[in-house]
Amino acid sequence: MLKKLLICMIALAPIAAVAQDVKIAYVNAQEIFSAMPELSGIETELNSKQEEITKNGQALVDEFNKKAEEFDKNKPTSEAVKQDQQQQLTQIQQRYQTYLQNSQQEMQQLQQKLLEPVNKRIADAIKAIGDTNNYTFVFDVSTMQSPIVYVSPTAVNITSQVKTKLGIK
Repeated sequence: MLKKLLICMIALAPIAAVAQDVKIAYVNAQEIFSAMPELSGIETELNSKQEEITKNGQALVDEFNKKAEEFDKNKPTSEAVKQDQQQQLTQIQQRYQTYLQNSQQEMQQLQQKLLEPVNKRIADAIKAIGDTNNYTFVFDVSTMQSPIVYVSPTAVNITSQVKTKLGIK
């Protein structure tokens, strides 16, 4: 029995030694992100792009309405002309749908392109603070999907340090 206890203690000793060196901190990345000064410029650029997309989309809607009104005013005399007019309207609708899909993809790509440097700056600042203070882990507690369900009042919150590193007040 004593031999088993000794073996168990020897096996657990390295785990206990490692556990003492673990330093954990947490950060609220969303709070930092929302305070980034670049966001206003990014928002302006995205709004400008959205206005451009809306304007071009409205031009297609206007074209469709004009054609529909024109066709309605000049009633077709033959079935072939009527089918041709319907086909023209269908083509405008398809162009509009394709335009909306492509525009949505373009907006997502632009948003990702504009936000990527901001996210990288935040990640780099978190890493720098983590490295400087020798944290083993830094957890992000900014969303409800976070695996962190409890943060002790004695835990180290490095959000303000990261903001300072990024020059945010």
